[in-house]
Amino acid sequence: MASVQDLPIEIIQQILLEADPLDVASFSRTCHAYHSIIYDPPNSTSFWRELYLRQPLDDPRKCYNELGNPVYNDTDPSNIVVDWKGRLQRFTRAKTVVNVPGLCRIENGERREIYRTLVDAIREMPPMRDDDDDSHSLTAAYVASLLVGSRFLDNDRWLDALDLEERQLRARLHTYFGITQQDLFLPHLSEARGAVYALRSWKPENFYGPFFKDRSGRVDWEMMLHIHLVMSMHVCIALGLTDWKERIQNGRYFVYPMSLVFCQAWIPRGLVVDEVEDWAGVTGIWDCAFCFIDHRELLEYNYINANATLSENIPLDTTLFEDPDFIEIYRKITIKFHLVRSEPDPEHPTRPKLFIEGGLGGTPQMNGWIAMTPDDQVRWHFESGDPGNAVWSSEGHTSWRR
Repeated sequence: MASVQDLPIEIIQQILLEADPLDVASFSRTCHAYHSIIYDPPNSTSFWRELYLRQPLDDPRKCYNELGNPVYNDTDPSNIVVDWKGRLQRFTRAKTVVNVPGLCRIENGERREIYRTLVDAIREMPPMRDDDDDSHSLTAAYVASLLVGSRFLDNDRWLDALDLEERQLRARLHTYFGITQQDLFLPHLSEARGAVYALRSWKPENFYGPFFKDRSGRVDWEMMLHIHLVMSMHVCIALGLTDWKERIQNGRYFVYPMSLVFCQAWIPRGLVVDEVEDWAGVTGIWDCAFCFIDHRELLEYNYINANATLSENIPLDTTLFEDPDFIEIYRKITIKFHLVRSEPDPEHPTRPKLFIEGGLGGTPQMNGWIAMTPDDQVRWHFESGDPGNAVWSSEGHTSWRR
């Protein structure tokens, strides 16, 4: 009597390509012969490539990194070597832990690896093309579908146990993703506002921006997450949708301009970012949004926390932000920016420091610059106010998106 083992290797592999990667792994453990078919080269090389490309994931050979360069920068596809098996195994394990966090092997450092796998997946996506409706990232949509409704980002059992690297990776992933169900509860928003409006958060050591207080210029993703949540609430309201909170509460992924699917870079077809001066694509019309509270409340809040201002180890009293009468003002203005000049950056030879001007009606009201940070993020700095009388200074960060 014939058995599955009597089938040609090619037929067995073709059948397995229709299966989930977890089922493929289970099948490989049934006998030595099947394990060899799946894992031993040369039989396995093309199999893992095909299995990877059948998942809702972007082809890494078409992906760009945060510097705007191809992940595999080689014009000859035959020279590109991708670890298809390793990439798929890491992502499959990440999917498993997101669905069931209790399966995470914390003692082996797997929690950090899961965060890093998902962050790296988002950092490497194909660019959007105006002339191609199919250029939307499969990975972005897939990661969003995994995280929506999951407690992975808000796992209360983990939060207090995370080390600095894990906290940064978690905050970065959360910032990319957007608003979670737990973010809709007042304690999360109050905590975010408490950090954003605390004077102790902004020092010369972090350039009064969302950076570490060590003058390194590296992005502090926990602060970015706080800023992101505060702004996201206003942006969602500004969209004019009355049921956005209900959508999130019901476990549906809410797409808005600060959510994961908008992390995808836009690079015009044929453009090589290394060869253009305006690598950030700053020239053009931008919507600049900001929010603030009454200066009296700002001073009141920091006076209540006067002792905490001296020591970051003292918890902040955020009662002010839980008052039903608390008001936060949101504004959005349209600015037309243009590039004034550039200056070489020795640490990033293909990303010079860009000096910019912007304003309304042709009158410059913003002056500043854009440059890469030591951790390959984009730092924006500009001063604004009336012409010739700048009264506001702004520091910010974005992942590279032309």
